[in-house]
Amino acid sequence: MAFQNALLPPDRTSTLPDLLRNELPGRNSTLSSYQKTYDIRSTMATMPSFALAAAANPFVRHATFRPASQQMSGVMPRLFSTIAAGGIQRGAARLHATSGLYNPAILHSAPAKSSFRIPLGRSVGLTPYVGLLQYRGFSSNGGISRNMLANLEAAANRNPSSPTAQNAFYQVLLKANMPAIVVERYQSGRYAKNQAVEEAYARALSLLTGNQNVDVGANGAHSSGLSQGQIQAISQAVAANAHGGNIAISAKGAGAKDGPIHVVVDESLGTTIFKWVRFFLVFGFVCYLSLIVVSMVVESFNTLKRTGTARADAEVKAEAQKARFADVHGCDEAKEELQEIVEFLKNPDKFSTLGGKLPKGVLLVGPPGTGKTLLARAVAGEAGVPFFYMSGSEFDEIYVGVGAKRVRDLFAAARAKSPAIIFIDELDAIGGKRNTRDATYVKQTLNQLLTELDGFDQSSQVIILAATNFPKLLDKALTRPGRFDRHVAVDLPDVRGRLAILKHHAQKIKMSEGINLQELAQGTSGLSGAELENIVNSAAINASKNKSMFVTMRDLIWAKDKVIMGAEKKTMVISEKEKLMTAYHEAGHALAALYTTAQPMPLYKVTILPRGMSLGHTAFLPEMDKYSWSSSDYTARIDCSMGGKVAEEIVYGHDMVTSGVSADLNNATDLAFQMVASFGMGGGGLAPMDFGSRYNMLSPATKEQVEKEVQKLLTVSYDRTRELLRLKRKELDLLAQALVDYETLDKEEVLKVIKGQKLTDRLKMPRSGQMTVPRPLSPLESLPPIAGGQQGQDAGGSTEPPPPPPAPPAGV
Repeated sequence: MAFQNALLPPDRTSTLPDLLRNELPGRNSTLSSYQKTYDIRSTMATMPSFALAAAANPFVRHATFRPASQQMSGVMPRLFSTIAAGGIQRGAARLHATSGLYNPAILHSAPAKSSFRIPLGRSVGLTPYVGLLQYRGFSSNGGISRNMLANLEAAANRNPSSPTAQNAFYQVLLKANMPAIVVERYQSGRYAKNQAVEEAYARALSLLTGNQNVDVGANGAHSSGLSQGQIQAISQAVAANAHGGNIAISAKGAGAKDGPIHVVVDESLGTTIFKWVRFFLVFGFVCYLSLIVVSMVVESFNTLKRTGTARADAEVKAEAQKARFADVHGCDEAKEELQEIVEFLKNPDKFSTLGGKLPKGVLLVGPPGTGKTLLARAVAGEAGVPFFYMSGSEFDEIYVGVGAKRVRDLFAAARAKSPAIIFIDELDAIGGKRNTRDATYVKQTLNQLLTELDGFDQSSQVIILAATNFPKLLDKALTRPGRFDRHVAVDLPDVRGRLAILKHHAQKIKMSEGINLQELAQGTSGLSGAELENIVNSAAINASKNKSMFVTMRDLIWAKDKVIMGAEKKTMVISEKEKLMTAYHEAGHALAALYTTAQPMPLYKVTILPRGMSLGHTAFLPEMDKYSWSSSDYTARIDCSMGGKVAEEIVYGHDMVTSGVSADLNNATDLAFQMVASFGMGGGGLAPMDFGSRYNMLSPATKEQVEKEVQKLLTVSYDRTRELLRLKRKELDLLAQALVDYETLDKEEVLKVIKGQKLTDRLKMPRSGQMTVPRPLSPLESLPPIAGGQQGQDAGGSTEPPPPPPAPPAGV
């Protein structure tokens, strides 16, 4: 039959006794007489009613079957009934009771090809019981017999164009609960259709898609001994065979939630190759970028590790010092105080006999460049003890706790090599005042330093020296007695100290005869020892550039001007008009300094060469050191600052005053405010008190009164300077013209010029758009004769200077 042939493989036969012997051990004796080969399809024709389930059972698909023609068709029913009545029926019941292999859900859920078509050679444990169930026949009480199904199928096959025959077969199949066969025959398209057939097909579909409420073939199911779920599972297995073994489609239909349709797009070979190439390119690019990022991170980590932990774990080593007190000049008082430290390190018993104790720490205080570090090295060199040097900025790193560790290592190394000297330069870097808002790790280095200072005693023979430029910034706990309890001031050198420093450094260079270092020392007031050393070194470099054999006084003056006024701007281009205006501005400063009625200023040099941040410069240097300044001195400095602005107003008018007066006005305002607010030199009923330090707390009326006094000082100075320069208009023109001609004049040359004398030993500078600085001539060079007209033509300008603007009327 069709529903039988659809599922049975055509080439699977077996010897029935062998099959039963394999499935039911111990019954071989009862099956020995049945040794003939049976054809499966002929067997199906004589099986009980549930032939479809038997065909789907692995019991009848054993690997030992052999192909054969239809033989002994009447033997199989008798054989099955005999076996069912004998031991097989009892064996099935025993399997059902002990092993629990009877599970309809397995039949219902497993795919057809995996449950009903098991690979050849082995059988599953479910086979014996299911096979035995299939041997039981249908009951005749309202059931559907095998002969009825066979006859209706044969009639439907003989009349494929008769919809009545097809409908009769379909109705019986639906009553037998076999809707899958109805669907398969209907969808084949080989059989006739009408409305009744369509309704049967629709009912079969509803049964296959999960509608279990249709009461079809219930009596047959009960009479056959199978449950409704078992019959449904067998029917779905048949439908699964028609749909390629997919039970989900046969049970729920295509595209259902429990059985979605999986669509696989078959791409071309070129598209597949392109996708793989693109994948490998993107993968390689990502790997390359990842490698770069990882390399950078590893390198950064190694760099931080080398600069941080390596330096933190570095051993603190002592330095041998060759400096002596003879190398230190300009600070005799500081050397005398530190001499006590040297004596203590050499002979500690000398001080302990009378019970005296030297300070644990000595703090060197003073401006930069005064020789604080050199003094500390000289102390170690004189005492002949190890010198441990560390700057304040070397303690702290990016890692927390490194600073405290370095402090401990430093003091531990000094104790191990005592007597020794520890010198901490720039102490304010780690010893600044603590604040409650500071984080804990910020204070760790200072706290550790305080702890180490407290741990020292007289017997340790370790002296701590430290240097700072800002003693007011240090924490009070650090400067209290018992720690850094002695402060040694290392101030700027006086004239004798400067002379000693210049002589010391002059010994290292070749000096020409006739150099007056005394004059140079008097003209360098306010300079530190480091600046004096720089002057001598710069002079030697300049002499080498000029190919001189020795350093001359001109080289030293050039170096001093560079330090005091700034470096020359040789390539700066300035027009003749702006050069003349700068000359009048600087001439106003010089004349105000020379003729002020307050106190003449010590004029040093006037130049219109751009130096530093200014277009011109007027320098003042006292011949001797000056430590106290009177009201007349401050007034003279204010008059000098006003001279530039007043000169521009007299010559060019009030509307032509340039912005070059800004620095002068700032300087004059600061001096006037200090006179009134800090020095008590103001009038107008102001009490002699310090207004400057508490200016923000003053009342508005007091602030207004202070400002009025400041304005009064500035106004009086401006009027006084204006009157002075108006009376000295001739000297103003002469000095401005000389500055244009010679660019730089010292005090003696300025005095000659304003008296109308000519500078016969000076060469006039060429007139051009570019200002040049004359190079110091070597004594071996000869000067060619100078022709005024030819010089002017070569310089590209006129030989005669432009006439100055006419003097304004007396009322201006």
